[in-house]
Amino acid sequence: MGQFDGILLCTDLDGTLLRKDKSISSENVKAIEFFKKNGGLFTFVTGRAPQTVADICHIIKPNAPFGYINGGGVYDYTEKKVKWIKPLDKKVTELIEYIDVNLPSVGILVNTNDNIYFSKDNPVMEKYREERRLSNTICDYHLVKEPIIKIVFAENDEWTMLKLGELLNKHPLASAFSFVRSENTLYEILPKGISKTTALSKIVELCNVDFKKTIAIGDYDNDIDMVRCAEIGIAVSNACENLKNVARHITVSNEEDAIAVIIEEIYSGKIKV
Repeated sequence: MGQFDGILLCTDLDGTLLRKDKSISSENVKAIEFFKKNGGLFTFVTGRAPQTVADICHIIKPNAPFGYINGGGVYDYTEKKVKWIKPLDKKVTELIEYIDVNLPSVGILVNTNDNIYFSKDNPVMEKYREERRLSNTICDYHLVKEPIIKIVFAENDEWTMLKLGELLNKHPLASAFSFVRSENTLYEILPKGISKTTALSKIVELCNVDFKKTIAIGDYDNDIDMVRCAEIGIAVSNACENLKNVARHITVSNEEDAIAVIIEEIYSGKIKV
């Protein structure tokens, strides 16, 4: 039997597993391999679309399905197959249009399961595209024919971001969707009731894991539900205060090999699962 048999370790990517330059440290890679070889299940739940995590999967090779678009989908890297997905209600176009008209500086991205469309550019959206090495595929959100799984709004100005959240939550259609601020500069529309906990629960079900053997790690508001729901919720030291307040443990930052530190602490018994 392996040291980590039955344990599901689930991490966020940006700001948690990934460093500021979007790389994964060799220490983290080695620790993840050690964890998997000794019976552990390693995966992630991210706000990213599956098209943007291929390089990451190639490096860490998750041995459990991963969650994407902040919990709206689950994908099996080994089978190369979508295991579950929840599309947005078609009325989402009305919400996008409402923000577009009232906050014209905000960038707009449309995620479908197979494509990422840039509907409106701005400097934040350009940076988003560059960091994730995405093609600049342009399409007006009114013209997207595929089922939409996530909308991303991007803006650097804090007042605009706060106003964006206020407008979304006061809109007559607000009750039909979920909203989450996934980074300081990003605000997202998700299907109603969807969060990273949704994906974590699906992964637990698919892997037949005991929920009491789950560990979740994150850094931002969109990780709060997942960190709170897992048996052991951990915040990296660079996490926002809202997340730290619900975490059971606070570890080192994403620049200090946080995942390797956590795996070592499980191995040594400092973190008891």
